[in-house]
Amino acid sequence: MHAWPASEVPALPGKGRDLQIHDTATQGKITLDPGPVARIYVCGITPYDATHIGHAATYNAFDLVQRVWLDTKRQVHYVQNVTDVDDPLLERALRDGHDWTELAERETALFREDMTALRILPPQQYIGAVEAIPGIVPLVERLRDAGAAYELDGDIYFSVESDPHFGGVSHLDAEAMRLLSAERGGDPDRPGKKNPLDPMLWMAARPGEPSWDGASLGPGRPGWHIECVAIALDHLGMGFDIQGGGSDLAFPHHEMGASHAQVLTGEFPMAKAYVHAGMVALNGEKMSKSKGNLVFVSALRRAGVDPAAIRLALLSHHYREDWEWTDAVLAEAEARLARWRAAVSRPDGIPADALVEEVRAALADDLDAPAALAAVDRWVDAQNAADGDDTTAPGLVSRTVDALMGVAL
Repeated sequence: MHAWPASEVPALPGKGRDLQIHDTATQGKITLDPGPVARIYVCGITPYDATHIGHAATYNAFDLVQRVWLDTKRQVHYVQNVTDVDDPLLERALRDGHDWTELAERETALFREDMTALRILPPQQYIGAVEAIPGIVPLVERLRDAGAAYELDGDIYFSVESDPHFGGVSHLDAEAMRLLSAERGGDPDRPGKKNPLDPMLWMAARPGEPSWDGASLGPGRPGWHIECVAIALDHLGMGFDIQGGGSDLAFPHHEMGASHAQVLTGEFPMAKAYVHAGMVALNGEKMSKSKGNLVFVSALRRAGVDPAAIRLALLSHHYREDWEWTDAVLAEAEARLARWRAAVSRPDGIPADALVEEVRAALADDLDAPAALAAVDRWVDAQNAADGDDTTAPGLVSRTVDALMGVAL
């Protein structure tokens, strides 16, 4: 599966700062020092109802991570998956009378278009769950053969008790885990499971549903968590720098994935930092596919909204913050974009070297995009209030905003 084209990232003078990021597992801010190649895995979409603003906010956050690392003169190895076979996708296809593969392909293509428009840097590997199945099956067999998985009516479940570190990502108690498991694709009430929280690794073939050869597992398809584990281990290995996604993935998805990987390899941890973006609401409720209260990037673009304004609207909220999309948020972003473009369109201006360092410092401090925007706002206000004679300043500001925040002026 191919990703989308990368926009050019301008080079800035000097060198950026190492990233400090909030780690869900340690429940605090840590400084990451990845070495010459920074490794990041971000969980991708289940391709239906793409791309809503909640998606865009999440991928914008991890795009900032890439840009901060690139500014430190590191390379970035970024991997993202597509959950192109899963119960919600199959249910949507059945509801709407569509072939599930065509639905997945159409929504993935739309997602690519939206990411390109928003100038989100693409992953080096963009892997669908279906194409990963040949690598998933041996992992499930290894877990089963090691006694970390068991069969129940043809399905294969992972035993969470096989990982002594289970629970160390989300820090939830058993009852909270059970409630979230039921809400987020698990089956804690299924009779016969050793532990209600045990997640499915391999679902035996069901009538009328797609299935694949599972070798000794029998025909079926993979569970949700093992898909990402197989892709991440294959392309990044253990101990990569960031496992990322929305805050609703901390449990069960990232918790279960970490346990799968740690039992498979005997190593700990799967990722140095588990980083989670906040949820976006509309009309007082979390924006979600199940509720249908979605604002789509493609619909905004069709209505003539500049993608740079959409991106500024996302950047105006800290990535870990839960916030609400409103017309006022977008209007403020459009006004800011107009002010910034007018300010950098002048042939000269006030010096901007200090601004570069302010933006770097803000983003290196747990991706504080609102502080970075405020720094540019101050430069713009000063630019409008004075007659500067630095002919390089407007171009430097434009390159800084583009390189570090992905906004083309």
